[in-house]
Amino acid sequence: MMNTTEETPLPDETSELAKSIRERLGARSIVLVGLMGAGKSTVGKKLASLVELPFFDADHEIEKVSTMSIPELFEAYGEAEFRDLERRVIARMLEEGPIVLATGGGAYMNEQTRSAIASTGISVWLKAELDVLMSRVVRKQNRPLLKNSDPRGVMERLMGERYPIYAYADLTINSREEKKEIIAFEAMQAIAGHLGGQALSNETKTDEEAGS
Repeated sequence: MMNTTEETPLPDETSELAKSIRERLGARSIVLVGLMGAGKSTVGKKLASLVELPFFDADHEIEKVSTMSIPELFEAYGEAEFRDLERRVIARMLEEGPIVLATGGGAYMNEQTRSAIASTGISVWLKAELDVLMSRVVRKQNRPLLKNSDPRGVMERLMGERYPIYAYADLTINSREEKKEIIAFEAMQAIAGHLGGQALSNETKTDEEAGS
């Protein structure tokens, strides 16, 4: 049985972490990447609540600007056109930071998008095992890439293609069958540590330069 007393974050702890993260982020955003079913939206909403920043879902924003659903866009224009629209929408969203942004599964595969995220945000890969992903995606019928006779095989192929690219993200969090609050808090701790390390590195560099 899970010891919820030890693993559930305390309000004072989250408040201090959130304040530290916002101060160190500046205008940068927190960007969640990963495969469909990894929990980017559910964890992202909770993470945004914890750090007290606005939450946006890139797919929802794409549907708003196009007035079409993701499956409709894929069917009408094909994946290549969809990815170009996705790239433009994400670039615009990043200019509005700081926010917490959940991206679509294929967004981070675009080199321009990765570059934009790297320069204006902190990337967090929600990494999940195949069985976890499949248990989640079967609940929804709005996954264009899985509309075939072997969705598990497609997911395995996507993992092989995308996981090496997702690994370029600044941080990796294990997305598993756990409360979203716990996953979000783990991401929050990792982001705080990453930003703290950046600050330390900058201070160290400055000291070295000053002494040279």
